[in-house]
Amino acid sequence: MPKTKYKRILLKLSGEALAGEKKTGVDADVLGKICDQIKILAELGTQIAIVVGGGNFWRGKYGHQMERTTSDYMGMLATAMNGLAIQDALEARGQKTRLQTAIEMREVAEPFIKRRAEKHLENGRIVIFSCGTGNPYFTTDTAAALRAAEIEADVILLAKTIDGVYSADPKEDKNAVKYDEITYLDILNKDLKVMDSTATSLCRDNKIPLIVFGIKEPENMVKIIKGEKIGTIVKE
Repeated sequence: MPKTKYKRILLKLSGEALAGEKKTGVDADVLGKICDQIKILAELGTQIAIVVGGGNFWRGKYGHQMERTTSDYMGMLATAMNGLAIQDALEARGQKTRLQTAIEMREVAEPFIKRRAEKHLENGRIVIFSCGTGNPYFTTDTAAALRAAEIEADVILLAKTIDGVYSADPKEDKNAVKYDEITYLDILNKDLKVMDSTATSLCRDNKIPLIVFGIKEPENMVKIIKGEKIGTIVKE
């Protein structure tokens, strides 16, 4: 079996990543390319957990005239739809999966149970976590940090539309500098918006390394697992 740098990973996918150029819904071609690479990771022997967002269907900002809790729960349900789409695409590629949700919906998914999730991972199943933390006022970034801590993941792979962490938004500032490595404390102090502050602090407190990379080239996931320096690594 090929040697890989990390045994157990948590991959954080945004809903927008699944939408591709469509910006909304799920682009089957984009989803397929991402799942092709996830399949390669699994075949390398990597234990894979996935946390998925829901921004391609619903974002809290859409509900600015709505009560916040209601809007957040709608977002959680959107992540369940994305989780089902990822599960379907992976199983079409011969991968065994389990979808677990933080909000109980027994007809379509298992409830999140830490020991059950770990058992699935040990048995070679890809575990998809949806519905965030199950609580309003928390993002799926925070859910990713929380689940990574719970399952004792070796690293979080944070898929972004840009290829790493920059000193400013490179789309708006041509002088923005890309970091090859940065600390969680620097991210908080510089307010770099890599993850929300709760997620960043949770990763820092639990000493979970984070690798930020560009999802437009899904093969980056495999390169990272094999030890190549891709994107930006964030450490405690």
